[in-house]
Amino acid sequence: VRIVVSHARHLDAFLDELDRELDLLVNTPAEDIDTTLLVHPTLFPDFEVFNDFMNVVDDVVAEHGLEGEIQVANFHPQFLFEGEAVDDPSHFTNRAPYPTLHLLREDSVERAVASEGGDADKIVERNINTLRQLGTEGWAALLKP
Repeated sequence: VRIVVSHARHLDAFLDELDRELDLLVNTPAEDIDTTLLVHPTLFPDFEVFNDFMNVVDDVVAEHGLEGEIQVANFHPQFLFEGEAVDDPSHFTNRAPYPTLHLLREDSVERAVASEGGDADKIVERNINTLRQLGTEGWAALLKP
């Protein structure tokens, strides 16, 4: 796992870093770098702006010709699933301390899904159910040092 903390001061510079990380990931053997977390602590304080930005990220992946090879998952401290109550613990499945783009190799995702019975939706459902069972207090207890 490669973790890159971006200090880009504007969106264009962050997109340049995304370009570099996509190129590095596809040109490096999976045994050396299987996945990359591109984190920016300050550029996206608003979740809605970050969520809208994911359309640009999808366009960048397509411009690189990496559709079907790389997928990008997003995480944000204020992540909210549409249609869920604001206090629903399910949101924590996509929360992180800072806005983060998780660059994943499709091959790795397929292997992970296959190891869990071949149904990605079941993995997501299991994670959400686990968080709902923990509840907000249980989740907070897990995060205590």
